[in-house]
Amino acid sequence: MRVLIAALLALAVALSPVKAEERKSFSQAELDQTLAPVALYPDALLSQVLMAATYPLEIVEAARWSRANPGIQGDEAVSAVQDKDWDPSVKSLVAFPNLLARMDENLEWTRRLGDAFLAQEAQVMDTIQQLRQRAKAEGKLESDERQRVTADGQTIVIEQANPSVVYVPYYDPYVVYGSWWWPAYPPAYW
Repeated sequence: MRVLIAALLALAVALSPVKAEERKSFSQAELDQTLAPVALYPDALLSQVLMAATYPLEIVEAARWSRANPGIQGDEAVSAVQDKDWDPSVKSLVAFPNLLARMDENLEWTRRLGDAFLAQEAQVMDTIQQLRQRAKAEGKLESDERQRVTADGQTIVIEQANPSVVYVPYYDPYVVYGSWWWPAYPPAYW
């Protein structure tokens, strides 16, 4: 029995989660590819997506809950899942069932996004700004009735125009960013 317990403990240690410093490092091409579909999201939503992506199993559970409860959306959905043992970022995404469904449908992308955010947070944030700069240079990132786009030095801030309404933009990365600069790494597209 002791041998079995020792073997199970050794296996648990061997299979323990990888430490942040041992995680895969993503190239700039991989970061651009992965971040392309979400870099133009309002900052408040983008921060929730980045954090939630670090919990892919909870994304699956939340997406299943959302599919099972199609009549509950927005703040009502967020209130309905408060008893769930999910990260608050995942709970916040039940307000956006289509976004949650896309993250669930492309779980490999979601996992990569979460891994990149955990391992290279500063580079992820820099990449988001670079993608926003490209979209702005293409004339595809402007303020309108749904969002307010402002520049604070080199930082582009995207906020919802109405604080109580969040629009989730869906866009073609090949259009908003112009010619894609990594042919071997086409952007993720929803």
